[in-house]
Amino acid sequence: MAVAADGTLTNDSNAANSNDGVAGGDNTVAAPVRSGPLGYIQSPQGRRVALMVAAAAVIALMVGIWMWGQKTEYRVLFSNFSDRDGGAIVASLQQMNVPYKYSEGGSAILVPETMVHDARLKLAAQGLPKGGNVGFELMENQKLGVSQFLEQVNFQRALEGELARSIQSLSAVQASRIHLALPKASVFVRDQQKPTASVILSLYPGRMLDSQQVSAIVHLVASSVPELSPKNVTVVDQNGNLLSDTTKQTANGLDPSQLKYVQDLQQDIVKRVESIISPIVGSGNVRAEATADVDFSRSEQAAETYKPNQTPDSAAVRSKQNSESQNGSASASGVPGALTNQPPAPATAPIVNPPVAGAPGAVPGQPAATPATTSGTSHKDATVNYEVDKTVRYVQQPMGGIKRLTVAVVVNYKRTTDNTGKVVMKPLTDAEKNQIGDLVKEAMGYNKDRGDSLNVVNTQFSNQVEPELPLWKQPDMIQLAKEIGKYVLLGAVLLYLYFGVLRPLIWKITGKEEKEAKAKAEAEAAAAAEAAANAMYDPDNPDAVVQLSGEDEPDERAIYKQNLETAKQWAKNDPKLVASIIKTWVNNE
Repeated sequence: MAVAADGTLTNDSNAANSNDGVAGGDNTVAAPVRSGPLGYIQSPQGRRVALMVAAAAVIALMVGIWMWGQKTEYRVLFSNFSDRDGGAIVASLQQMNVPYKYSEGGSAILVPETMVHDARLKLAAQGLPKGGNVGFELMENQKLGVSQFLEQVNFQRALEGELARSIQSLSAVQASRIHLALPKASVFVRDQQKPTASVILSLYPGRMLDSQQVSAIVHLVASSVPELSPKNVTVVDQNGNLLSDTTKQTANGLDPSQLKYVQDLQQDIVKRVESIISPIVGSGNVRAEATADVDFSRSEQAAETYKPNQTPDSAAVRSKQNSESQNGSASASGVPGALTNQPPAPATAPIVNPPVAGAPGAVPGQPAATPATTSGTSHKDATVNYEVDKTVRYVQQPMGGIKRLTVAVVVNYKRTTDNTGKVVMKPLTDAEKNQIGDLVKEAMGYNKDRGDSLNVVNTQFSNQVEPELPLWKQPDMIQLAKEIGKYVLLGAVLLYLYFGVLRPLIWKITGKEEKEAKAKAEAEAAAAAEAAANAMYDPDNPDAVVQLSGEDEPDERAIYKQNLETAKQWAKNDPKLVASIIKTWVNNE
């Protein structure tokens, strides 16, 4: 950068001097031109094409990163299907443009998680998968003229399919099959046979059925088939285990329901003991275990007892019976002979004999009378029935009665602080142990007559208990942090690619960068011109004033204004030239 004699700005290396101080159209910097592919790339059109290719590559990279971050999760659409149903399902998915893939074993079809329910509904509208479990819709397509045997077979298939669908609605059952053996009806009673049924269950992994659920399945099948007894229903799982064996018991003779009752009873006792002792010794400082001896035998007893006999005076008379009989006849008198066979003589007044002297009522001086002699027998009977006291007792003892309880309780040492402020563990006193024992007896329902036992031990717990994992070490939190970190990293990479690479490329392609560079060059040129003009004339610094040659020296202030206007005109008309001059000036070329 230099100052001409007339006060104009010139560039010694890139611009030519003019008489009027205004640069012409030929005062531009000519760049070297190369031929070939490299020259095409360095040309403006080639650079634009290269920028467009680079922008497309960056966009593709961003899309790939985004798709990798939004990896589609696949879920099971259908599993355990026949080959025919699998082919029909795949064909329908292809028609619906639903992406799919197979599981590792090929036993399931997987579709994107967001399309599972929609695909199932659409396939169900098409009747897929058909499977072997057809219901009563099979009867809707009966053809005219089918035989009775075929109708019976279709009815049996429909009944088996409906029962299988009902059983598959259970949460633990993944699939089921039912085989019914329906004998033909017979008019002869001795030839009649009862129907039977077999049920095969395929359970979900890690699931099992308890005895009540198996019994429910048995009664469901038995109630759906006429004259089918629950004893004739067999239930088998996919492992070949017989589930419908009602005679199965544990080694101690208890069935699963009884064993569950004992376990629930013991757990309830432990819970009550720990809940009443924990407020005293603190949470985690007490452990309890209980053993219950339960009598599951059912007994019935009838007794009839009689009290000892009572005295007749105090006894109640139920009935009394008296009987008396007498048999008497007059004895024969007179001289034996013929006179005894004759009729009696006419009646005459009897001769009264005088009473015997000294006898009561005897008349003195008269003889005593001779009495007539008689003979006979008499019999008397008396029967008295008294009420008898008795007691009739009928006792029925239900099953599940507790025969004996055994409870063991372990209490930790109490935590105290000594004079130095250090925490120490001390054993409980006898009074505290007795208090805890009394509370445990009340909570467990202690009965001495029943033979219950209780043992309370006070000892120091071991400190080898694993401490609780901190929040940042828990597996769930680690997994969550990985997910969050993945999305944060994905967002950072996308932001860098957009703001650091893609946006500058787009600006270069659209020319926005050139416009900004032009505006910046204009501003820098104007600032440089103004700085140069200020350097030529400074009223406060006379030494900085450029001395001009010539006798008729123009006014310094006018020269300063002229140079300033010239620099502004250059920056306005040809900013590239001004930018090139400033660049050369800055690079000291």
